[in-house]
Amino acid sequence: MTRLDEKLARILKGEYKRQDFIIADAKDGDMGSGITVGGPRYDAEGRVVGWKTRQDYLDQIRAVVQQDIVDIMLTSAANLEVLQEQGVFQNSAVKPAIRANDATDCWGGIRGSTYAKHGSRPFRTAVLSRVMYGSASPEPGRTVTGTDLGLYSVTFNNNLDADIRSLEAFTAFRHEAAAIGFKYFLEVFNPNASEHIEAEAVPAFVNDCLLRCLSGVSKADRPRFLKIPFNGPKALEELASFDPSIVVGVLGGGAGTTRDTFELLFQAERSGARLALFGRKINLADSPLALVEFMRRVADGEIAPVEAVRAYHAELQKVGIRPQRSLDADLEITEAPLRHS
Repeated sequence: MTRLDEKLARILKGEYKRQDFIIADAKDGDMGSGITVGGPRYDAEGRVVGWKTRQDYLDQIRAVVQQDIVDIMLTSAANLEVLQEQGVFQNSAVKPAIRANDATDCWGGIRGSTYAKHGSRPFRTAVLSRVMYGSASPEPGRTVTGTDLGLYSVTFNNNLDADIRSLEAFTAFRHEAAAIGFKYFLEVFNPNASEHIEAEAVPAFVNDCLLRCLSGVSKADRPRFLKIPFNGPKALEELASFDPSIVVGVLGGGAGTTRDTFELLFQAERSGARLALFGRKINLADSPLALVEFMRRVADGEIAPVEAVRAYHAELQKVGIRPQRSLDADLEITEAPLRHS
C-alpha cells in the first residue's frame, strides 16, 4: 500500500488525524498549456528572461518526489512515462497519477487562446491502457508499469446539451476504466461560461451537480476522492458532512500569495477537506520544496498560516533566494473565498 492508500483507509474508517491530511502536487500543467508550463526563468535582478524547459519541469517533479512529503504526484501521461523509465517512483511512497482527460476549459494556458472563455467541451487525450501498461505490451497484463490512478474533471455550466455531453463522456471514461481496473478521482470545477447562474448560487450549484452525477454510479465505479474549488467554508462543510463515504479535497487555483497557499490549506482542513491538490501554488513558488515542507506543517497543525509565511521567508533568506514579493505583501490574503471565512 502507498501512503495514499493508508491515509484513505484511515479517513474512511473514521480514524482521521491531521497527519492523515493528503497533499498532492499537480504537475499536469502541460495538459492545458505549452512552453510556459514550468514557469518563468529569472535573472539575478529578478527579471523574467524566458521560460523553464521540459527537462526543468521534470527535474522539479523528481525533486518533489524525492523529498517524500507529498502523497500524490499528478503529471501528464507523457511525462509520467519518462519519469517511470528513469525510476523516479521506484520504491517511493508517493503515488503517481495522471490527468486522464483534458476538457477544453483546461486549455487556458495556451498563449493567445480564448478556449477557456467558451463553455467546457469534453475531450480526452490519454489512452488508459497505455498509461497503465506501457506501449511495449500488446495486451494489458497484470503488471502496472505506469499508474492505475488518474484525475478526471467535469465542468457544469447550466447548459443542458453541454452538460449532458460532459456526463456522457464521463460515463464512457468510467466504462473504459472499469474494464482494466483503472482508478480515478473526480474534479468538478466552478462554471467557466455559465448560463443564468448568479455568483452567490455557484457553490450550491457545484455541490448539487457533483452529488447528482454520482448518484447513479455504483460503489465499484465511484471516484476514490473528490477535488473541488474552495467556495468558502459553508459550501465545503455542507459537502464534506453530507456523506462520510466521500473524501473531499480542494484544488489550489491561481498562484496567489504564500499566505493564500497556507490559509487555503488551513481553512479547507478545518471545513472538512481531507486533501489539497495544488499546482501553480507549488510550481510558481520561490522555493517549491520549502513551500511543501511548510504546507505539511500547517496541515499537521504544527504552525499557523501567518507564522508559516514568516518562517518560509526566513528560509528563503537563509538559502539566498530572492523572493518575488516582500514579506508584507506575501502575508496578504488575496483570494476572495479566504477573506470571508
